[in-house]
Amino acid sequence: MKRKKVAVIFGGRSGEHVVSLKSAQAIMENIDRERYQVIPVGISREGIWLTGERVWSLLREQGDLRGVPRAVMLTDPRRPGLLVEREGSSAAWDFQPLDLIFPVLHGPFGEDGTVQGLFELSGLPYVGSGVLSSAAAMDKVVMKILFQQDDLPVGPYLYFDRRQWQERPDRLAERIFSEAGLPCFVKPANLGSSIGISKVKRAGELEPAVEEALHYDDKVIVEAALPGKEIECAVLGNLDPQSSRTGEIIACNEFYDYRAKYLDERSELIYPAELPSVLEKRVQELARRAFAAVEASGLARVDFFVDPESGTIFVNEINTMPGFTSISMYPKLWEVSGIGYRELVGRLLELAEERFARQSARLTAPPE
Repeated sequence: MKRKKVAVIFGGRSGEHVVSLKSAQAIMENIDRERYQVIPVGISREGIWLTGERVWSLLREQGDLRGVPRAVMLTDPRRPGLLVEREGSSAAWDFQPLDLIFPVLHGPFGEDGTVQGLFELSGLPYVGSGVLSSAAAMDKVVMKILFQQDDLPVGPYLYFDRRQWQERPDRLAERIFSEAGLPCFVKPANLGSSIGISKVKRAGELEPAVEEALHYDDKVIVEAALPGKEIECAVLGNLDPQSSRTGEIIACNEFYDYRAKYLDERSELIYPAELPSVLEKRVQELARRAFAAVEASGLARVDFFVDPESGTIFVNEINTMPGFTSISMYPKLWEVSGIGYRELVGRLLELAEERFARQSARLTAPPE
């Protein structure tokens, strides 16, 4: 059987570059090499596309990338693949055909619909959500609006942009204290891995928190602090998705910030979560509904706040390309649900082809 060529794309321009490298390493180690040939494609922090066996280690070590072959994705669906710079000659390029793409890119320029648009133009199946759902899920404001349209339980929040904050910070501060209250969380609307997020407990902390968020985005969202446990649920599928068992996060810091997620090993991940069966089933149902609300495909992780005493559940957000290291919550939740890491990677590639086949059968013009 001829092996299919899969481009595993990693790195990227976002603040989650390092997380992407860790996820990609685990995925490449677990792809079935009898079925698939892996083509590593790394994107530098500057946005340069590179390929070759050395690219992952050089990006990880922030080594000298000179001499590493550059790669350009063709946007010709009749010839899906890459143009790869011939080693030792910047003037000569070779064609590298592809059958599939596994984009292991987190955050802006990778999980926000931008690169998904390129994949659509290329005429190749790819793992994960499409342009619209990727963009909607990346923008926390649009995401919450879609959740509300589907009657999903969302906590109090408000949002504003850079100009509004510059013109009337006092009026916005009054709204924040009135509608979200203290403590609250101030976040860039478009980012991941808890980068740029601040917990505001006193009025004097609001302004620096907003300025911190504005370093990363022109739009800021402020969310009320919600009661209960931090619960996550993984979703897998296309039109008829499955939801996994649930997991609980116990952050080592005051909240699950970037340090608590990736740098400090004291945070605890409990899977499955210790929840009453009726609450877990409700979370699983809401996870599938959140997946459908943003029209996600392939995979997603949905994050909740669950209060077992009152039975209250809030949907916090959805992540369409969650962390995929061997110890990340997404694969661990599927592991306790009966699907191992290697099988999970295989299923995602199959789901990508299934979605592509369904979309390719759609009419793009009226019949003659």
